[in-house]
Amino acid sequence: MSKTTLAKADADFDWYVVDASKVRLGRMAVAIAETLMGKRKANYTPHLLSGDGVIVINAGKVQTSGKKDEGRIYTFYSGYVSGLKKVPLGVLREENPRKLVKLAVRRMLPKNRIARDMLRRLKVYEGPEHPHAAQNPKELVVKLPRWKPE
Repeated sequence: MSKTTLAKADADFDWYVVDASKVRLGRMAVAIAETLMGKRKANYTPHLLSGDGVIVINAGKVQTSGKKDEGRIYTFYSGYVSGLKKVPLGVLREENPRKLVKLAVRRMLPKNRIARDMLRRLKVYEGPEHPHAAQNPKELVVKLPRWKPE
């Protein structure tokens, strides 16, 4: 009879860095969400915060395919009467690229309380510089499609 082992809450985790100018937004967000949840580790446990931290650089140069700059609309609601705001992806990328990356990752995380703690381990920067050199971040591998993108 085999035993199911569950991971204990441990404080040690690694840091990974992703260059957003090299990969598309969706593929990058999937890889980041998997890393934050801990699904890339052997001791993955859904109810524990067992994931790693992720640093995203060059968020202002993030790529998308097709005509998503005009076609993809992000909606935000303030809670007040007529508080609905609609922002196209292209405008959001120009105004606040950090918010664009965080939204893409947040929507791929589970919808529960532990997702807030996962998002605290995500650091997004518009340029190529980041202040987390002391954490010795490793390069995060993002799977690319077999076909060559344009």
